[in-house]
Amino acid sequence: VQLQASGGGLVQAGGSLRLSCAASGRIYSSYVMGWFRQAPEKEREFVARISWSDGSTDYADSVKGRFTISRDNGKNMVYLQMNSLKAEDTALYYCASRQRWGRVYDHWGRETQVTVSS
Repeated sequence: VQLQASGGGLVQAGGSLRLSCAASGRIYSSYVMGWFRQAPEKEREFVARISWSDGSTDYADSVKGRFTISRDNGKNMVYLQMNSLKAEDTALYYCASRQRWGRVYDHWGRETQVTVSS
């Protein structure tokens, strides 16, 4: 599977952005799709994930109640709606995929930059 993230940009604190991840190639219903981010001089961290088959979701505590992950199976798209953005959400955002039974995300897309000005 090939992944391509888009939708990043510059936004003021309190604003919103929606990131998109386009998936192409062989997409299995057993996939779990995830969003990760990496801020300057920090390690990459998990943001949210969604099951391709049943749509179940999970979020990092830092984004719960503000971010929503969703998918459109017909369009092979995964979205990350980000509301009430904070300066600390500034990072490179990546989408990735893994098998439901795996622990490692083994397909990664190119990043999209999100910058939140305070």
